Amino acid sequence: MRTSGSTRGSGGWWGRKNTPGKVETYTRLSFHFFALIEVTAVGLPLFAQVGVGVAGRLAVLVTVHALLCSATASRALDWTRGRRAQPVRLLWLLGAVTALIAVVAVVLGERGPDDNEVQAAATTLLVGVLSFGTGTLTLGVRGRRQVLAVVAGVVGGTLVLQLALGVAAPAALVTAFIVLFTGGGLAFTAVFSVWLLDAVYELDEARETRARLAVAEERLRFGRDLHDVMGRNLSVIALKSELAVQLARRGRAEAVEQMVEVQRIARESQREVRDVVRGYREAALDVELAGAQGVLTAAGIECEVTGEAAGLPAEVQSALGWVVREATTNVLRHGNAGRCAVAVRVAEGSVVLTVENDGAKAVDGSTGTGGGAGLVGLRERLTAVGGELEAGAMDGERFRVMATVPLPAVAGGVAS
Repeated sequence: MRTSGSTRGSGGWWGRKNTPGKVETYTRLSFHFFALIEVTAVGLPLFAQVGVGVAGRLAVLVTVHALLCSATASRALDWTRGRRAQPVRLLWLLGAVTALIAVVAVVLGERGPDDNEVQAAATTLLVGVLSFGTGTLTLGVRGRRQVLAVVAGVVGGTLVLQLALGVAAPAALVTAFIVLFTGGGLAFTAVFSVWLLDAVYELDEARETRARLAVAEERLRFGRDLHDVMGRNLSVIALKSELAVQLARRGRAEAVEQMVEVQRIARESQREVRDVVRGYREAALDVELAGAQGVLTAAGIECEVTGEAAGLPAEVQSALGWVVREATTNVLRHGNAGRCAVAVRVAEGSVVLTVENDGAKAVDGSTGTGGGAGLVGLRERLTAVGGELEAGAMDGERFRVMATVPLPAVAGGVAS
C-alpha cells in the first residue's frame, strides 16, 4: 500500500484559499492598489507642475489621503463581512481630510501663481483626491440612497466650494462634472465589488447547504429503510408479547407458542437489519457510482462517471464501493471542487478505480497523507482483496485517489 504526493502546502498561500477567500483577497488588494495609483497619478506629477517645495508638501497630503483611503477600505470590507463595526469615525476622518485637500487645491488654483501648470496641478489634485475619496467612502455605507447621497454630496460640495472661492461658474461646472464622472465610476466599482463579494460568499454557503442536504437525505433514506424493516416486526413482537403475558397469567400453554413466535420474529428482524446494513457496507459498485454522481450533482459539482462494474466479483465491488464513498465524502468536505471524474477500467488482469477532482487545497491527513482514518480503512479493505491505494495532489490544483485490485483468473476477461 502506498500514497503518492501530499496536499500539505500544495498551491502555497493562494492555493490554500477557497473561492470566496480568493475573491476577498483580490478585492482587498485592488483597493490597496488604488492607493498606489492615487500617489502615482496625482502626487508625483505635482513635482513637474509646481515648485519642489510646494509639490513636496502637496505630495505628502496626497500620500496621507491615499493611506487613509487604504485603511478605510480595509475596515469597510471587514464591516461588510460582519467582522467588525462600521468604521464611522474613520469615514468622517477621511471625509474631513478629503475636504481639506480640496480646499487647498482650489485655493492653489485661484490664488496661487498665475500659471497654467499650477492651475493644471490644482485641478488634478482636486479631481484625484475627490474621486478616490468618493469611491472609498461608498464602501462604508449601505443602500442605493446612501451611495447616491455620498456621490451627490461630493459633487455638490465641489461646485459650492469653487464658486465660494471665486472660481468662474463654467470652470466650476466642468470640474464638478469631471468629479461626477470619475468619482461616480469609482463609487460604482466599489459597490459592485462589495456586491460581487457578497454574492460569492452566498453561493458558497448555498453550495455547502446543498452538500449537507444531500448527506441528510441519504441518512433519511437509511432511516426509512430501517423503519420499513423494523416497524412491522416490532409491532408484531409487541402484540404477541402482550398476548403471551395474558395467556401466561391464565396458565394457558399457548403462551409458550407465542414466545417461540416472538423469538422467530426477532431473529428474522436481526437478519433483515443485517441485510439493510450490508446494503450500505457492501453495496454493489454500480450503486455506489450512481449514488456518488447524485450526491455530487446535488452539491453543485459536475460529476462524470465512466466505465462499468458489471461482472466484477462481489468482494472487489465492495472494496471499491468503499473507495467511491470515502473519495466522494472528501470531495464534499475538503477543497473547492467544481468538477469530479470517476472512472472504472479493467486492464492487465486488474480493475482500476480513479476519482479525480479539481479545487484541491491543503487539508488534514484524512484526504491526502497516510494518517487519515478514512484512508486507513480503505487500505484495510483493499488489502483484504490484494489491492493497493494511491492518493495525492496533482499539479497543485487537482487531487486523485486511485485504487487497483487484481482480478481472479476467472474474471480476467471482464471488460469495462
